[in-house]
Amino acid sequence: MTAYLGLFGVSFLAATLIPFYSEVALVGLLAAGYDPWLLWLFASAGNTLGAVVNWVLGRYLLYFEHRRWFPFPSSKLHRYQRWYQHFGVWSLLLAWLPVGGDALTFIAGIMRVHLGIFLILVGFGKSLRYAVIILLSGQIF
Repeated sequence: MTAYLGLFGVSFLAATLIPFYSEVALVGLLAAGYDPWLLWLFASAGNTLGAVVNWVLGRYLLYFEHRRWFPFPSSKLHRYQRWYQHFGVWSLLLAWLPVGGDALTFIAGIMRVHLGIFLILVGFGKSLRYAVIILLSGQIF
């Protein structure tokens, strides 16, 4: 159970604004013979809940946009907002991307996307990514 909880934690951190890679841990645990279904479940849940942290930060921390410690420069933040407004809520299906995915979840909070819709779209995309990684690693569900 420790390995599954560890993967959950790594996946959670990987979805926040902290740079982390959960795919390496997932493939390593697959190679060690852990159950692919449980690995998929724990990685998907951790990564989706980590994205919720970004959503919450976006929803409530925009008030601090001009502080030095704010995670996104204003120019990038406004660019992401315009992109998000153009593509809308469906862009959250791309939240699994290693570059820009975390920003999408942050922007979704700023744009006040309903949490239920957020969870469905982000959870689907992130779960699908982990399923593809498991399949590509030669493990079959």
